[in-house]
Amino acid sequence: MSGPVPVLPAEVWTARAAAHAERADALTAGHRARRTAGQRHPVEDFLYEYYSTRPAVLRRWHPGAGTALAPPAPHADRRWYCTTGDGVVALDAGAYLADRGPTVGFVHRLLTATASRPAAFGCFGLHEWAMVYRQDEHRHPLPLRLGRAGTDAVVEAHPIRCTHFDAFRFFTPAAVGLNRVQPTRATQPDLEQPGCLHATMDLFKWASKLGPAVPGELLLDCFELARDVRELDMRASPYDLREHGRQPVRIETPAGRAEYAAAQRGFTARGADLRDRLLSVTGALLPGTGADAGTSPAGRTVDG
Repeated sequence: MSGPVPVLPAEVWTARAAAHAERADALTAGHRARRTAGQRHPVEDFLYEYYSTRPAVLRRWHPGAGTALAPPAPHADRRWYCTTGDGVVALDAGAYLADRGPTVGFVHRLLTATASRPAAFGCFGLHEWAMVYRQDEHRHPLPLRLGRAGTDAVVEAHPIRCTHFDAFRFFTPAAVGLNRVQPTRATQPDLEQPGCLHATMDLFKWASKLGPAVPGELLLDCFELARDVRELDMRASPYDLREHGRQPVRIETPAGRAEYAAAQRGFTARGADLRDRLLSVTGALLPGTGADAGTSPAGRTVDG
C-alpha cells in the first residue's frame, strides 16, 4: 500500500468499536446462551462449529489495513500492529504479509476467479440430499422429512451439479458418481461460482482468515450473510426441522425450486458486494493487483 494512511480520531474509532461489540453480542447471544446451558442447535450453531468461530473473536473490532488509530488504542499490543512516535497505531502490512502472504494471495485469486464467473442457480440445494443418499447414518442427528426411500428418490430424479469441493467431499459414496463435476481442492479456483450457497457462506471464512486486515464491520457483514444462507441451506435440505421452528423449502416440487432460486439470487447479490469489499482488502495489500480487482460482472447469470 502507498500514500497517506487516514487516522481515525479516538472518539470515532472508540464509537465504531463499541457499536461493533454491541452488534457482535446480539448476533452471538443465542449461541452463547446455549453453550452455557450445554445445548446446541442444528442450524444456528453450524457457523461456530464448522468454521471454528469464537464469539470473542467476532467481538474484537479491527480498523482494517490502511486505516490508523489515534491514541490511545489497545491494538498497539496486538500481533501485526505497529506504533509511530506520536502514538498512532496501524496494521503493519509488511509484517502481516511476511506471515500471511500466501493466504492473502490464495484468497485474492479464489475470490477474483469466483467473481469473474456467471452465477448458476440450478443446483436447488441437492448437495445436502447427496450427503445422506443411501445412508442410514447421517451427519446431523435429525429425521429425514421424506424418509430414506423418499430422499433417495429425489436424488435420483434430479441432476446433481455441485461445484463446491467442501460440500462435495461430504457426499456419500453412492452419490459421488451422480455429480456432474468432480471438484477437488486443487480445482477449487477453477470451479467456484458466485451462485453457490457454500461459496457465499465461505466469504465469512475468508474474512476470518484475513484477520485484522479486514475491518470489523465487514467481518460481521460476512458472518450475518453466512448465517442467513445457512438458514436456506438447511430449510431446503432433506432434514425435518419443524421442531426447531424452520418450515421446509420443498425443492422436490416446482414451487419449492422457484422459492430456493429466488432466495439464492438475493444471497448472490449480497455476496457480490461483500466479495468486492474483501477483494479491496487483498488488492490493496498485494503489490500489483489494485484495490478494484474484485469488481463483479453485472447481470451475468446461468440457470442450469
